[in-house]
Amino acid sequence: YGLAAEQGNADAQFNRAVLCSSGRGVQQDDHEAVRLYRLAAEQGNAQAQFNLAVRITHGKGIPQDNREAARYYRLAAEQGHAGAQFKFAVFCEQGRGGPQDD
Repeated sequence: YGLAAEQGNADAQFNRAVLCSSGRGVQQDDHEAVRLYRLAAEQGNAQAQFNLAVRITHGKGIPQDNREAARYYRLAAEQGHAGAQFKFAVFCEQGRGGPQDD
């Protein structure tokens, strides 16, 4: 996936990020995983948006930031990603990443 990821293929970027996250077949690298998830997320990959939001929520490889996490949960949720829809709803209910929405 490395070459295709560097050439801008969003699916390859996502798949390479998964490998970097887990350390399967490559050295585990949270910062590289975040970089690749972000590249894929910015191209509209809903799963990358969700995975990036989870990392931002927990501060894994990137500083914790509820507002940025909510942004990526929302982007994935708008594409029908069920996990992101749930997490974004929880964020809204709790007022994380923006004003609380009852």
